Amino acid sequence: MSLRKIFLLCLVTIFSGCATYAGLNFDQLFGEPQVRERRADIGSEASNQFLDDVKPIINNRCVVCHACYDAPCQLKMSSVEGIDRGASKALVYEGTRLTATTPTRLFEDADTTEQWRALGFHPVLNERDQNSTANIEAGLVARLLVQKEEHPLPDQVQLEGFDFATDRDQVCPTIEELDQYQNDYPTWGMPYGMPNLSEQEYSTLINWLNDGAIMNKAIPLTFEQQTLVNVYEALFNGDSHKHQLVARYVYEHLYLSHLYFSELDDAKPRFFTLVRSATPPGQPVKRIATRRPYDDPQVARVYYRLIPEQGTIVDKTHMPFALNEQRMRHWQSWFFSDDYQVETLPSYDADVAANPMTAFTALPVKARFKFMLDNAQNTISAFIKGPVCRGQLALNVINDHFWIFFLDPDKSDLPEVNAFYRAQQDNLKLPSELESNTLPITNWVSYSRQQARYLAAKSDFINQTFKDGQYLDTNLIWTGNGTNPNAALTIFRHFDSASVVRGMVGEQPKTAWVLDYALLERIHYLLVAGFDVYGNFGHQLITRMFMDFLRLEGESNFVALLPRDVRHKEQSSWYQNQSSQLSDYLQRNVKPFDQPTQVPYHTNDPKKELFDILQHKLEPILTDRYDIVSTGFSADNQALLRQINHIKGEGLRPIPQIMMLMIESDKGHQQLFTLLHNNAHTNISSLFDEESNRDYAHDSLTLVRGVIGSYPAAYLSLEESQIPALVNMLKNMRSEDDYVKLLDAFSIRRSNPDFWSFSDSVHRWYQQDQPIEFGLLDYNRFENR
Repeated sequence: MSLRKIFLLCLVTIFSGCATYAGLNFDQLFGEPQVRERRADIGSEASNQFLDDVKPIINNRCVVCHACYDAPCQLKMSSVEGIDRGASKALVYEGTRLTATTPTRLFEDADTTEQWRALGFHPVLNERDQNSTANIEAGLVARLLVQKEEHPLPDQVQLEGFDFATDRDQVCPTIEELDQYQNDYPTWGMPYGMPNLSEQEYSTLINWLNDGAIMNKAIPLTFEQQTLVNVYEALFNGDSHKHQLVARYVYEHLYLSHLYFSELDDAKPRFFTLVRSATPPGQPVKRIATRRPYDDPQVARVYYRLIPEQGTIVDKTHMPFALNEQRMRHWQSWFFSDDYQVETLPSYDADVAANPMTAFTALPVKARFKFMLDNAQNTISAFIKGPVCRGQLALNVINDHFWIFFLDPDKSDLPEVNAFYRAQQDNLKLPSELESNTLPITNWVSYSRQQARYLAAKSDFINQTFKDGQYLDTNLIWTGNGTNPNAALTIFRHFDSASVVRGMVGEQPKTAWVLDYALLERIHYLLVAGFDVYGNFGHQLITRMFMDFLRLEGESNFVALLPRDVRHKEQSSWYQNQSSQLSDYLQRNVKPFDQPTQVPYHTNDPKKELFDILQHKLEPILTDRYDIVSTGFSADNQALLRQINHIKGEGLRPIPQIMMLMIESDKGHQQLFTLLHNNAHTNISSLFDEESNRDYAHDSLTLVRGVIGSYPAAYLSLEESQIPALVNMLKNMRSEDDYVKLLDAFSIRRSNPDFWSFSDSVHRWYQQDQPIEFGLLDYNRFENR
């Protein structure tokens, strides 16, 4: 270590170890605060030092907790702008608020750090006199790092004195309040409730902070990247009404995605965001920020621009979407080859813009459906990985594990179908038309009646369509044309988060959905485009209540493929102890479709037969990437691991939603697995008392190779020779004590000194195995057991 570093660390220790500044006025000591310019030119020594030495530490030690809306104190350290913006005492997730609050979306709701200060964000870096003493003593990050060094993590297996609950009270001190914070919570330095940084990591960060916390300016695009940006911006910004309407449609479906050019040979692809701008291509982007992507932009002409993603990619919000020549050809074929006219552009009034069945009626239904299906994982991921990083109320509307299939857009592209959708525009309205302040009860009654009218009309339409020898069968299910792996998807819910992956992953589930165009589109505009995380309680509640209708509709489409005499019985079995209102709804929702199925059934378990038929039909596009095959383990040990998928019962209660296991083979190769706990429910129709609907006897496990889920709650590390012991412990788990014994045998707890090195190995494996999908995992759900 250099003499300068030794002197600096001694100086920090001396200052922080005494009460010299306690109670004194920071303005008197270090001058009044003012926002500082911290970005150095790309290629400069300071910029290179930040990108090469400092940022990797911030990513792997800070961003893993400070990245999403639910980052503690809204401190997002995933970008230069987020670090400079700082922290806030205001809550994003506040389910009881009566009126919508002001959005605070980074890069959208303010353009400068001064504007963020006006919105109540306080600095975490020193904004007073820029000298060594002030940079440490008047900087929150520096002081919290020093606090952790002075009060290391207690030598305890299960940590005491920390609150790790996701709904814990936020403690977000300003620099002026920090002395009291450190007095009240001496062990709450950063990283919070995790092992200390290494000596090298700590020294690097402290030196960087001491020198003024200089970061980098935006990294410019390469010539190849800029050329492709120009190509796509030209497509998105054609002058015709058709071009403008198509671009609006694409934007409202991809505004949350991370777009990348898959044909560029980049080891680490550059990701982009599609935004609305008041300025055309060739001029600097002037971003239009509204609560929702379809809100009135307040400009005469909207331009759609691609801007580089500025933040570190984190798994919980990462939805990669490839742009390439094939996709461009598809869009040209679907949207621009047909001979149709767009005479006028739709209004941005809420009663039009919030309803895609109205706003985009001029675009062919088949084109819209194919667009969403082409990367259906991305479409569904937006429901799951959108702005809601924490959403138990929103997610208790779905089961913990189910499969999704789709109607074939070519076989459902009939003039009668398109006419039916147009005729049902009024019955396909969505709660998002009510905007962000909503009274849920009265509107619930209105939407319930509206949905009943739509279902009655849909049943009449289908009954008329499938008669006189025309029967519903699996030929109507989209097969991805034999090449597209998005034709079958699996959803895993993890209590207050969820994941969507390609394929039919895991054992056959209790339920499944079949989505047609109208249902897929409405779910997107309900849960993604129309949802406001800053909205009031009523808005969030009615969104969840309306999703009940759409889930039931998707389930009903699936059971319609079953024999006529078991449809209602099967779907009702998913809703045991249901309310009388739901029972009436199910009768109305299922029974009116009264045509027989042409699917051949030969056993007393038609649902299993149907899944088998679909699995065979979709075999060409199903992936084995999550299967426990080709692991490098012995055949016996692979078979043992697959047995985990058959473990069921109440004994699984202690197991968290997501565990990740790193297993080293006898030959020295590491394989990463995810163990998912599927919570069973008697029904999922209860809004608030989910626990009363739990069916612990039918809980199950799913073990997959690779990463599913963004929020690991526990890490296990073992050698191949320990696989039999692991499987045996899981099979015989009966209590919390049994689970703790499993942790004692295999876990890397948050208190383990090796936690950070193990975390690095997990991320390294993930990035090497899935470089496009890779994003940093989040430790805000990591347990303390």
